[in-house]
Formats: sequence, structure tokens, C-alpha cells
Amino acid sequence: MIIRPLESFNASIKVPGDKSISHRYALLGGSAEGDTLIHNYSSSRDCHSTLSCLEQLGVEVIRKGTEIRIRGRGLDHWSSPCEDLDAGNSGTTIRLLSGLLAGRPFQSTITGDDSLSARPMLRIIEPLEKMGAEITSRESGLPPLTITGGRLKPLTYELPVASAQVKSCVLLAGLSAAGKTSVIDNVPTRDHTERALPLFGVPVSSKGGIISVTGPAKLKGTEVTVPGDMSSAVFFMAAAMLIPGSRLTVEGVGVNPSRSALLQLLKEGGSDISEESFQSGGSEPCCSLNVSYCPRLFKAFPSIIRGSLIPNLIDEIPILAVIGAHLDRGLTVRDASELRKKESDRIHAVVSKMKTLGIGIEELEDGFYIT
Repeated sequence: MIIRPLESFNASIKVPGDKSISHRYALLGGSAEGDTLIHNYSSSRDCHSTLSCLEQLGVEVIRKGTEIRIRGRGLDHWSSPCEDLDAGNSGTTIRLLSGLLAGRPFQSTITGDDSLSARPMLRIIEPLEKMGAEITSRESGLPPLTITGGRLKPLTYELPVASAQVKSCVLLAGLSAAGKTSVIDNVPTRDHTERALPLFGVPVSSKGGIISVTGPAKLKGTEVTVPGDMSSAVFFMAAAMLIPGSRLTVEGVGVNPSRSALLQLLKEGGSDISEESFQSGGSEPCCSLNVSYCPRLFKAFPSIIRGSLIPNLIDEIPILAVIGAHLDRGLTVRDASELRKKESDRIHAVVSKMKTLGIGIEELEDGFYIT
């Protein structure tokens, strides 16, 4: 493949459906009674791993491109899988599905590829065991996970690490527990699960960083649309911001505040971005984003990003490195060690490829420094 630089471009695009939201709509649809119709479901392999796991649990899934119909009969009708559930490369699948399986009265094993098998799972094993599930794993809590579910106790759990997946796992387990299950989220993380549950008939209480559900809960099937994936959109947005004379419209992209930290950073940092056709129907806000080349960005964008900003732009940090290479003051990213625990060590991968391109970049334990 040969890639030649553009002099400029003017384009309008649509990006695939948001992965994080697609996972959650599918799992909740599979837990609900009645049909759930999902429009603009993500085309990613990870999200289709979630659908395949649901099928192994006895849930009927009808695929028609990016339109997915799930014929749910409720959690009580999930059946013990004949084979291991294969989450593939998807950390979201294994962590969120474990929360639902913890309350099922049978044994199941979730496995995945070599990369997933090296990802930490103690962070979900601990709260699920406190709720009453039995879970076995390899050393240090590594997959495969064998879950013997049953009657769960409600739990109040303070997150030891900022993780939307751990928060969601506990809340989903709480759907099968008799009473109120609460998660204390001291550092705000993605709130897709809290937004999705009411669409399926489950009230959620959220106050002062404490998110609660009350079980046992009965979910109802519904019709939902997945907004475009912000993490995919920002690659094209970066191209428009960095290439002189360029203009770009990204149609129907999700702008959930817990996912759009980078969008806010870019606006505050001098970029030329405007929103139009804003929609707040359903649970997830979305709009079209207009992006143009803007040299102010190179001088005004922050030179250091760390702390509470990191959890809500964790997936955008790789493209942030590309932007950082153009900034007058360079860019330092800290407190992002979670990137080393993704499907790959994203810190090392970014630094390695940037060096190959001749960029002055230094790898740090929890991020990187670009000159």
C-alpha cells in the first residue's frame, strides 16, 4: 500500500456505529423480554463477538447489515452454553457479559484470543465474588473465566480504578440481585450503561457519583439507534484540522459528554469545529460536526494532558499523538497507563510507529512526551 499526502480535501462522511453503545444495546436486548431492533449497529468484530455469545446462550439474533433484531425472552431463559463463549479480542464483551452471567443459575466459561487472555480481570472478579458468584481464572485473574452463577446479593462498590467496564459489569450483575446495587464512581467515566438501562425499562439513580439499580429487574425490548463512533470520527477530524484548506462534515456522530472530552479540548484549544443538526432524542446525544483547518490550534492547544481528563479520552490518545506532533509546544500525556492494558500496549505501539515516521517522541511509563 502506498499512501500519498493530500494537499487538501472537502468531504462529508458517516462513521460506523459506536462500539461501546452497540455492545450495551445488544446485551440489554438479549436480557429483555420482547424484540429489540438496533439500527446502525457497529460493524466491528468485537461487537459481533457479543452477538455470537448471546446466540450461544440461546438468544435469537437476526443480522441484516447494520440492522440487528434480537428476539429476547428475558434473562431467565438464557441456557447453559454447550461450548466456551468466545469473546474474541473484546474486553467489553467479557467484562460486561460476566456481570450478566454472574446471576444465571448455571456454569459458563468465557474465553478469547491470546491478547484478551493477557488482560486483567481481577477488577471484575472481586466485586462479582462479593455478590455471590463463583469465578475461577488463570493466575492473576487472567481469562478464561469460568463463572458459576446463582442468587446474588446487592453490593455497594467503590471503583478502585476509573473504568466504565467495571462499573457496567457491577450494575449489570445488580439486575439479578435482590435489592439496590450501587457503584461509587469518584472519577466520572463513560455513562453509556446508565443512559441505556432506562430505554429497556430499568430506572437508574445517579447522584453525587453514586450510580444505583434495583433488582431483580425485568427488561423490555425496544427500538434504538446507535450514533456514529466518536473514536472513529476523530481520525478524519484530525486530518481536516492539520491539512491546509480542508473542510469536513461528520454526520450523526455521538457527542455524549463522557466521550467527547477530546472534542471539548479541541474547541478550547483553538480548533474550528461547529455542531449542527443536534439531536438529544433517546438516551445518547448526537449531531453533525463541521471541522476546518485552523492554524490557531498549533499554538493554543494544551501542552500537557493528564489527570481526570484521561478516562474520557482514553481511546482518542493515539490520534492525539498525531496532533501533538504538529503543536508548537509539543505534547505530554500522563496518567494513561490503562492504555497498556488494552488489546495491545497502545503506548508502546504509538511511540514505536511515531519514531518510525521520524517524530521526536519519548515513551513514559504512563504516557509519552512529543517534542
